[in-house]
Amino acid sequence: MKKAIVSNNAPAAIGPYSQAIRSGGMLYVSGMLGIDPASGELKEGVLDQAEQALKNLAAVLKEAGTDTSAVVKTTVFITDMGSFGAVNELYAKYFTAPFPARSCVEVCKLPKGGLFEIEAIAEL
Repeated sequence: MKKAIVSNNAPAAIGPYSQAIRSGGMLYVSGMLGIDPASGELKEGVLDQAEQALKNLAAVLKEAGTDTSAVVKTTVFITDMGSFGAVNELYAKYFTAPFPARSCVEVCKLPKGGLFEIEAIAEL
């Protein structure tokens, strides 16, 4: 049985999908952009967007009753692999050892002109 998780402290879905789905003992979190949930606007620059996206991810995890320590896998999408090092440093502030498995992929475009997006899978 699956259940949608919705946090008012993260931006609403911008399409026909849920912020996250709880199924069995797992939580599947949709891609989080660096959108400020209060203004609905993207933050400026890749690092500010990454920080906001990670805060949005944390808000959805909290709504599901967990936090970043339960995350087992993330996928990060960035529009410029040149920002990998700086993004990696910021990412390390939100996750602790043992770090989740992760993929990082450079893409040509993200929704709303975003520069960073992260999705995650967590144990509950």
